[in-house]
Amino acid sequence: MSETLENLLQENRQFPPPDALAASANVTAAAYDEAAADRLGFWETQARRLTWATPWESVLDWSNPPFAKWFVGGKLNVAYNCLDRHIEAGRGSKVAIHWEGEPGDTRTITYGDLHRAVCQAANALTDLGVAAGDRVAIYMPMIPEAAVAMLACARIGATHSVVFGGFSVDALAGRIQDASAKVVITADGGYRRGKPSGLKPIVDEAVAQCPTIERVLVVRRTGQDVAWSDKDLWWHETVEQASPEHVAQPFDAEHPLFILYTSGTTAKPKGILHTTGGYLTQVSYTYHAVFDLKPDTDVYWCTADIGWVTGHSYIVYGPLSNGATQIMYEGTPDTPHRGRFWEIVEKYRATIVYTAPTLIRTMMKWGEDIPAKFDLSSLRLLGSVGEPINPEAWMWYRKHIGRDACPIVDTWWQTETGGIMISPLPGVTATKPGSAMTPLPGISADVVDDQGQSVPNGGGGYLVLREPWPSMLRTIWGDDQRFIETYWSRFEGMYFAGDGAKRDNDGHLWLLGRVDDVMLVSGHNISTTEVESALVSHPSVAEAAVVGATDPTTGQAIVAFTIPRGHVDSEGEAGEALIAELRNHVAKTLGPIAKPRQIMLVAELPKTRSGKIMRRLLRDVAENRSLGDVTTLQDSTVMDLIASGMKTGKDED
Repeated sequence: MSETLENLLQENRQFPPPDALAASANVTAAAYDEAAADRLGFWETQARRLTWATPWESVLDWSNPPFAKWFVGGKLNVAYNCLDRHIEAGRGSKVAIHWEGEPGDTRTITYGDLHRAVCQAANALTDLGVAAGDRVAIYMPMIPEAAVAMLACARIGATHSVVFGGFSVDALAGRIQDASAKVVITADGGYRRGKPSGLKPIVDEAVAQCPTIERVLVVRRTGQDVAWSDKDLWWHETVEQASPEHVAQPFDAEHPLFILYTSGTTAKPKGILHTTGGYLTQVSYTYHAVFDLKPDTDVYWCTADIGWVTGHSYIVYGPLSNGATQIMYEGTPDTPHRGRFWEIVEKYRATIVYTAPTLIRTMMKWGEDIPAKFDLSSLRLLGSVGEPINPEAWMWYRKHIGRDACPIVDTWWQTETGGIMISPLPGVTATKPGSAMTPLPGISADVVDDQGQSVPNGGGGYLVLREPWPSMLRTIWGDDQRFIETYWSRFEGMYFAGDGAKRDNDGHLWLLGRVDDVMLVSGHNISTTEVESALVSHPSVAEAAVVGATDPTTGQAIVAFTIPRGHVDSEGEAGEALIAELRNHVAKTLGPIAKPRQIMLVAELPKTRSGKIMRRLLRDVAENRSLGDVTTLQDSTVMDLIASGMKTGKDED
């Protein structure tokens, strides 16, 4: 990548906060000034939102970078902060979780109920020999017991490693082995797309490869038949019979809270380690600030899975530490019909929804008539997470879900950062469609060129973090050297995790995806995100994925895979005409340099179960290579469809 990324997409629309929300916002513009005047003092103020058993002696030890210690000497218990203190304040009867199973079964769980279940699980794990510092693997569907298991580990100081319930035997076994986990907590299965999906058989195969596993705790969810061994125990026969009395012990602020594995450039996943005090401080504060939670009136719904960092930070630890009432949903957004999400919003009168751009674009493809059938008037705030959101999806979300009345908080953060880093503040920021806007108070983010120098307004480059932050990863589990090389070696004294960004003429930040997804076309660095945004801004396009393919003339050429909206005729001559129109549309929107060499009209895109588009596989198709590993795809038949049925528009210029 040369000096800067091309800054092609211009966006001038702005949406100020609604007056009523701004007037009662949890966090005002004063927070930026406070943090700028005394950054560490600002984070100490946020830490005091929590209950500490022992106060800290110093706020930050950065004497051995990049290894940080926050709130040195302080002690607290995460589960106590998420449960006990609310009950002691008289809020035990408040609803913590409205749980909705995919088949339509429901549970209403109060803070008192959740506390009881967590205490029982803590006692059961202790009885199984799990002690502070031991690792526990959690491989669960989206059921309340998943949150109970996490909080029970936190309560007794065991380090949890949640593995997404869609991962394969090998992925699960590798993560158990890397962490040397002692116990696995799982379920017989979960419901997905209208039928039971087995988890226990995958655990059985994985455990056969993992000698450190002593016990497997199994929640009965689906009732399907499962094999049984002398390591296996039913949750209802152990946890639900245990004593509900348990006193939470405080742990050091730097005690390991969880490991969460994220895929690396090598085959071996990276075990991202988060600790206790700094992590809880930042996720609790950012939840309060970014979602403007009013605990007495809001009903919050984050649609992520518990297996991703979004589920850790903004389903379990952020909301519960703030005493939120939230929705948890087990299944998929199109089961039994494509309006299921909006039906749930209507049913529980949700006020805040936090979801992924992939899902928003899928909803666009299905059509605005679906959300229009439901009463979404309870919504007051919308959030976006997981990848950059293109301006047209942002506008669709605002109009058809938020009725042009709800602020959108488009958040940038990572598994590694632990909590939200860049986001609008809903009572302060005049937002722009597609921009994450500015770093939150107390966060030092910058966009730099190849030499690590800040780029001017209007320039693009690499997104870095210049100062340590409380919820930062502490290392890669068992591999300090890989931690240094992966995140701290590219720019002296700065954290860099591989994302490109640009700063617009007003100084606002736009995420451009992974720098691996930057295309070098005739000497110009062009972000796939900007070309995808240009395609989706065309009224006939629901979703697009763009890759760079080797080209003898330009070095790389732009190849686009495009899903037309449901009502669009894309067959025969109409399809050819649409392709020509789309190529010209991109050229007009971004400039001739960004005109795709080739556009393929497809019915679906290859996505992981978390909704990430696997551009690696699309590059294989674009360059006529045999396909790489497709085991992590939500639907592996998608690639067969793409490879066999593509309608391609080649460059005629």
